[in-house]
Amino acid sequence: MVSLDEAVIARLKKGEEHFEVLVDPDAASDLIDGKEINILQNLAIDAIFKDSKKGTHASAENLKKSFGTDNLEEIAKMIILKGDIQLTTEQRHRMQKNKRNRIIDMIVRNAMDPKTKSPHPRQRIELAMEQAGVHIDPFKSVNEQVKIVIDALRPIIPISIEQVRISVKIPAEFIGRAYGVARNFGVLEREDWQSDGSWIGIVRLAAGMQTDFYDKLNDVTKGNVSTKILK
Repeated sequence: MVSLDEAVIARLKKGEEHFEVLVDPDAASDLIDGKEINILQNLAIDAIFKDSKKGTHASAENLKKSFGTDNLEEIAKMIILKGDIQLTTEQRHRMQKNKRNRIIDMIVRNAMDPKTKSPHPRQRIELAMEQAGVHIDPFKSVNEQVKIVIDALRPIIPISIEQVRISVKIPAEFIGRAYGVARNFGVLEREDWQSDGSWIGIVRLAAGMQTDFYDKLNDVTKGNVSTKILK
């Protein structure tokens, strides 16, 4: 259970009726992001309110009429997902910062410069977001906002969410350690074992993950690996 001091009000209006729950703001954000959350464990009080500040509970009759169920967990989720969530200024800033970092992480992993086919450094994304004046909503999903952010960045830097196909050749003596990296880092589209014991594969992965992919392959093969981006 979350404490009353840390909980925020999630409020939904249906017709003339108001319904509220007191919920942990981070859990509410995770639920909106599509994560599996035990919402009952993240309520300050196991109840649906008509007015939480006055402590007035919603009647079972109104709950059934408005939501088609009297199941507390189902109703609480509907209120959080469809309603408005009241944050303090401190909570909003903290949650915006957290979500901003997650959005940047996703863009860095998946986006690239369509001209050079190279990933953008994290700092370049951060600076472009500042220049574009991007607003982060703590209660919109990361996936939804990534698309919005990329559209805002396009006038500033060339950027697109793309995948690349990379041909990889690993010498026989490094197969033991490098094969797992190549096979599991992205989607293995094709593989061929050569007569000399070497391995050639085609791996498809997010463009922004290229640098990590090359670094790990070079690490386990001591630089004895051949890679090529395919068109």
